Amino acid sequence: MASIVGSILGILVCGGIGGAGGWALVTALGLTGTPGALVAAVAAMAVSAALWAGGSSLLRALG
Repeated sequence: MASIVGSILGILVCGGIGGAGGWALVTALGLTGTPGALVAAVAAMAVSAALWAGGSSLLRALG
């Protein structure tokens, strides 16, 4: 049960950071509308996936 709760928290944290990163990128580029939404979604997914993979690897290395 603790593993499931930890995974859910990890997904929420990584998704939140990824979403904020995508939003920051779109804001910095000055994009709006559909192009901005597409860029934000792709960037957020990439950041979230990278954070999840890095965090998982780190936790496995630590034991």
